[in-house]
Amino acid sequence: MKIIVGLGNPGKPYEHTRHNIGFDVIDALAEKWGAPLTNSKFNGMYATVHRPEGKVLLVKPLTYMNLSGECVGPLMNYFDIDVEDLIVIYDDLDLETGKLRLRQKGSAGGHNGIKSLIQHLGTQEFNRIRVGVNRPPAGMKVADYVLSKFSKEDQAVVGEAIEKCVNAVEASLSNPFLDVMNRFNG
Repeated sequence: MKIIVGLGNPGKPYEHTRHNIGFDVIDALAEKWGAPLTNSKFNGMYATVHRPEGKVLLVKPLTYMNLSGECVGPLMNYFDIDVEDLIVIYDDLDLETGKLRLRQKGSAGGHNGIKSLIQHLGTQEFNRIRVGVNRPPAGMKVADYVLSKFSKEDQAVVGEAIEKCVNAVEASLSNPFLDVMNRFNG
């Protein structure tokens, strides 16, 4: 079984903000696969999807970003999912808006959701898809920036990025993640 986790914050005020790009990708996958996230466990919403490649769990932690590991760790234990079958999708300030960067391991890079996952999983070695949201303009606080919505100009680019993420996740179901990285990075 694979587990695809999109990071974000629950609630209407956070919908479609930069910090919630992970949730947006999970929503796009759920819609494409006809699998609404109607189940809940360990403070997260999820759907179990039966794909030709095997079972896939789509997950949105409802713990708020900084505590994402409190949902993902117990879910992975409950469903007996290995860390190599995890893909985490989240926002990245160090990438240009809409750019994707796939990695198999790495530090949290200042991202509190990833810090929480590393803490609860006991490893930095898990697959991830980072989606660029760019840096805030001069004088704007990072927290205010990531909790704001994308500009009209950025929305088309973000829509394309979400579509690319969906394609990368689908490719990862039947290909080694390294091959998917080579295909979708750059």
